[in-house]
Amino acid sequence: MKLRTGAVVVAIICICVGWSSWAQNQPARKEAAMSHASGTFEVKLVPQKDENNPDQTLGRMSLDKQFHGDLEAAGKGQMLFAGAAGPKGSGGYVAIEKVTGTLHGRSGSFVLQHSGTMNRGAQQLSVTVVPDSGTDQLAGLTGKMDIKIVDGKHYYEFDYRLE
Repeated sequence: MKLRTGAVVVAIICICVGWSSWAQNQPARKEAAMSHASGTFEVKLVPQKDENNPDQTLGRMSLDKQFHGDLEAAGKGQMLFAGAAGPKGSGGYVAIEKVTGTLHGRSGSFVLQHSGTMNRGAQQLSVTVVPDSGTDQLAGLTGKMDIKIVDGKHYYEFDYRLE
């Protein structure tokens, strides 16, 4: 039994040393520089009927967006939301949105994942690129988008990397 344990330890050491040597001989992967895109967008939200859900605090909407500026694209997606039964100005939503168009002249598509909450008017929002969702010239895209609404107009700030 001791011989087996010793053999396993020796095998593990050999594997680790071999892996370390292999990893050191691999070419260094350059990380793409962070880029920035900004602009405006229009959004159309359309409530989706659900006869099986009489609860008015839960719902679903389709979203249809047109991005302008550094990102010239159309976004199509689905949103699930919950509105609080208590104080106004509280709720949450999640959404998945496929964006198709050009980003700084590179064409393709990618998917954004949204998660937002509002706590009595205080907003918290996360919009990130779904890993490996980029296509064509946008393959390898990663990033985060900030959305601001000022005087009823929608703005985006998009920090991204393209490998």
